[in-house]
Amino acid sequence: MSHETDTAHLPVTEDDVRRIVREEVQRAFKEDPSTRKAAFAASKGTLDWAYPPLILGSSAAAVGMDTTIFFTLYGLNIVHRDFARKLKIDPVGNPAMPMPVRIPDIVSALPGMVPMASAMMRAKFAKNNIAAIGELLDTAREAGVRLVACQMSADVFGYTQDDFVDGVEFAGATAFMAEARRAHVTMFI
Repeated sequence: MSHETDTAHLPVTEDDVRRIVREEVQRAFKEDPSTRKAAFAASKGTLDWAYPPLILGSSAAAVGMDTTIFFTLYGLNIVHRDFARKLKIDPVGNPAMPMPVRIPDIVSALPGMVPMASAMMRAKFAKNNIAAIGELLDTAREAGVRLVACQMSADVFGYTQDDFVDGVEFAGATAFMAEARRAHVTMFI
């Protein structure tokens, strides 16, 4: 029996998977330089929509991609210094939100339901060991993800650079498009 036959039936370990992924990423980088770039546009400013751009951006950076997240319109809430207060869940605007019992829209619209739904979602994330938005922002910055606030949107809402978390850059849509057109992965979230 050859050595290949002996090892063919061994289980694949986590280290094997990490090595294979690393080798595939390195090979892709050599074949196409644009595979080293990822660009995300974040336009939604609710708690549930804050997670995708931060998780995907940090993941892209973790596999070695130069990553930019462009926060526009309500997406600015994600990188605002007061993100913990600004990021909420509206059960009326989110009919797919799992609730313990079915609640009619008329009840969901009552005062106090947005804070309750937001607290429920935060508790659900915490119970499942999902990082909080502040932790995800820290992770993104540590991974070298460029966090770019839309200058036009900031102007429209009357924000200044002091209104945003540390490390946020400012640029217009044209600057983001220049990044996005050179990226292998581009997503609007």
